[in-house]
Amino acid sequence: MSKGTIKKVAGPLVIAEGMRDASMFDVVRVSRERLIGEIIEIHGDQASIQVYEETSGLGPGEPVESTGAPLSVELGPGLIGSIFDGIQRPLVRIMEESGNNLHRGVEIPSLDREKKWTFVPKAAVGDTVREGDILGVVRETPIVEQKIMVPPGVGGVVASIEAGDFTVEDTVAVLHNENGGETKLTLMQKWPVRAGRPHAGKLPPDMPLVTGQRVIDAMFPIAKGGVAAVPGPFGSGKTVVQHQLAKWAEADIVVYIGCGERGNEMTDVLNEFPELKDPKTGYSLMERTVLIANTSDMPVAAREASIYTGITIAEYFRDMGYSVALMADSTSRWAEALREMSGRLEEMPGEEGYPAYLGSRLAQFYERAGRVHTLGSEPREGALSVIGAVSPPGGDISEPVSQATLRIVKVFWSLDSGLAYKRHFPAVNWLTSYSLYTDNMGGWFDENVDPDWMKLRQRLMGLLQDEAELEEIVKLVGMDALSAPDRLKLEAARSIREDFLHQDAFHEIDTYTPLHKQDIMMRLVLDYYDEATAALSEGAAIDDLVALPARERIGRFKYTPIENVDAAYEETRRALAKEIADLHQKEDF
Repeated sequence: MSKGTIKKVAGPLVIAEGMRDASMFDVVRVSRERLIGEIIEIHGDQASIQVYEETSGLGPGEPVESTGAPLSVELGPGLIGSIFDGIQRPLVRIMEESGNNLHRGVEIPSLDREKKWTFVPKAAVGDTVREGDILGVVRETPIVEQKIMVPPGVGGVVASIEAGDFTVEDTVAVLHNENGGETKLTLMQKWPVRAGRPHAGKLPPDMPLVTGQRVIDAMFPIAKGGVAAVPGPFGSGKTVVQHQLAKWAEADIVVYIGCGERGNEMTDVLNEFPELKDPKTGYSLMERTVLIANTSDMPVAAREASIYTGITIAEYFRDMGYSVALMADSTSRWAEALREMSGRLEEMPGEEGYPAYLGSRLAQFYERAGRVHTLGSEPREGALSVIGAVSPPGGDISEPVSQATLRIVKVFWSLDSGLAYKRHFPAVNWLTSYSLYTDNMGGWFDENVDPDWMKLRQRLMGLLQDEAELEEIVKLVGMDALSAPDRLKLEAARSIREDFLHQDAFHEIDTYTPLHKQDIMMRLVLDYYDEATAALSEGAAIDDLVALPARERIGRFKYTPIENVDAAYEETRRALAKEIADLHQKEDF
């Protein structure tokens, strides 16, 4: 254990001397207040330490002590429903002990050492187990059964295993390995946050993460185990989009990282999630959620750690065979923390002052996502999907963080302030967004939802692109210059925008749309366009076709409960056909 003294303090950066025996990324305790920090650079016997707490009042000569271990998280029962800060300190228990303000140097274990959990063994004495195998289970919440696994790098024959109530530090099983050694296993394991947890192999991204958000599922889907970026200017709805995904995405576990965003946004999450009912189980959403709260008023260096803390917890649940969705809000604030530490270290700055290694650090984070076969004698299938919000200054996505993110992710949901000002939410711009997973997942949609799903989607996108071109003409020469078929295209595109893409996050029915209902909604809009096009070719007036009463039914279809969707579709189809037929009876047809 290396000990040294403080030589210099510069904000969150502390330089200590006498640290020759320390290693990179060791956790250290700084000063008599034992502030927690991490070594990020070593020159000779001098170590540069980023301190995860407020450093005001520290001075040269104070002691620095290395723990000899890297920054690690505790993984075991007690994670679900907890609220941690960026270095996995339990904020609720800190509040109970020291009040509402986070005091410096607080040392409280991440997982409760006194609470007992009921362990049910799945392995038996004499079984040979290897890394990743399930020893037993603990029912953590009514929704989540936590699987107690053999840690990576460990294996052997089960010499003893007990059922009963244990704390996370109690020994529940003992393994004997081939060398005669003995390994005691508890309900908890530790893992360094900067190292990805191992798996047996990655699977192709050919299955969607269903979110119930129409613009995402139908137009720009994300694969299960995929990565997506949500850039957008202030007020365009990044946080609400992430809240919606956390609530409704088809994931067993949600890890939400509030990384450098405003405290009131995190407060909204903390107030909302316990009250929200999980649609699949009826229990509170917090019963399958882990929150990492590292808001803008917390020490800047801890933002950098919070991203790694969150994704390591997410990988742990992925290894159990769960589908995990991780929300990072926002990676721009994380990059600002990198920039500050880089500046303090006097490194050569890259573009706009960000460090030259910004892109590689982002890639290290995003590339830990994926759908995988886990370790173990009987590999399970687990998925970790990552959705990162990006907050470019002034909404300019040409800045370094947005551009570095775009080079890595395969889904880009571009939030548009123009759409947000028109109150069109989610404000995802359909002309600038994209998903590189769409073609891979086309077969899944065609097989599991509708054989024509990809054709319907393609037709909708084609109409929206035609609308953008026609609007340029309208701006130049006016609506009267357009032909009747072009006016009908504009009306169909308006119906796509207002009746399909626009979605009310706060309406009890419209907030979530299953894929079957999305399919029917796409069909309805195209049914109107096809029927109206046929009537137009037979001499119907464009003004009559635009004013059909059935269009109101199509617009309100989004508020139809899922159990009534099929009947409502047939009824709307019949009403549309009747109104078109009635036009035939008009004398001027």
